Amino acid sequence: MKPNSEPFPDGGLINKDILNALPPRAPENHKGDFGNAGILGGAQGMTGAVLLAARAALHLGAGKVYAASLCKTLAIDIMQPEVMLLEPSQLLGVSLTVLAVGPGLGCSEHAGQLLEAALQSPSILVLDADALNLLAESPNLKKRVYQRTAPALLTPHPGEAARLLDCSIQTIQHDRPAAALQLAEKYRAWVVLKGARSICAAPDQTWRINSTGNPGLSSAGMGDVLTGMLAALLAQHVPPFSALQLAVYLHGAAADNLVLQDIGPVGLTASEIMLEARRLLNQRIVAT
Repeated sequence: MKPNSEPFPDGGLINKDILNALPPRAPENHKGDFGNAGILGGAQGMTGAVLLAARAALHLGAGKVYAASLCKTLAIDIMQPEVMLLEPSQLLGVSLTVLAVGPGLGCSEHAGQLLEAALQSPSILVLDADALNLLAESPNLKKRVYQRTAPALLTPHPGEAARLLDCSIQTIQHDRPAAALQLAEKYRAWVVLKGARSICAAPDQTWRINSTGNPGLSSAGMGDVLTGMLAALLAQHVPPFSALQLAVYLHGAAADNLVLQDIGPVGLTASEIMLEARRLLNQRIVAT
C-alpha cells in the first residue's frame, strides 16, 4: 500500500446526528420487523467472543439472534437464553438478514471452510477478527468477497488491515484514511479501520472519522461487542454505511459516558459497553 498524502475532501467527523439513522419503532412493530442476526465463531477456548457479539446484537435491537460456535460443548447461553445457539451448519441454513463471522473463530481448516460457505450466503455479511485473518491468506476468499452481490462489511484493527493489504502496520497508521479507502476499494466493502478515531469508509470512497471513544475500549471483547452492535443495526435495515457509523459512534459514546460516571477507563468491560449503548440509543428514541 502506498500512503496518500493528499487531503480527502469527503472526510468529516461522525457526530450525534448519526443517531437518527435508526428510526423510532411504531406501536404495531413486531420482532419480524427487526431482522434475524447470526453470529458465527467461538472456537474452543474462545466461546466468550461469540457470546459477547450475540448478546450485543440482542441488546441493540435485532429481532432474533442466532449464534453458532465451533466448540461443540456450548449449548446455551445461561446469562442470555434469548440467544438461540445452533451448530455452524444449522446457522448457515437459517434465513438471516445479516451474518457476522469471526469472533473467536480461530484459523483452523474447519474455520476456513465455514468462512467460504458464509461468503456464499445471500445475507449481509460482517467479517471480523479471524475471518479477516483467513481472508488475508486466501486469494480465493478475497475474490469471493469482491464478487458478492450482497453487502460485505469489514472491521479490521491495524494489524488485520496490514495483513489484508499486505503491508506493515506502520504504513497503515501513517495514513489511516488512505488505508481504509484502499480496503474498501480492494474488497468492494464497507470498512471500519478501528483504533483511536476509527475511520469508516465506503466502496464509493466516502469516508468519515469517529469522534467518540477513549482508552477504556482497550480491553478484551470490545471488538466482539462492536461486531454484534453492527449486526443488530444491519438487521434493522439501517443502510451499511450509516450502520457502520452508528455502531462505531455508539460504541465510543458508551465508553465516554461510562468514564464520566467513574466506570473506567481502567477496568471497563465489553459487557458494560453494550448495555450503555442500548441506553443511549433508547434515550435518543424517547427524545424523538
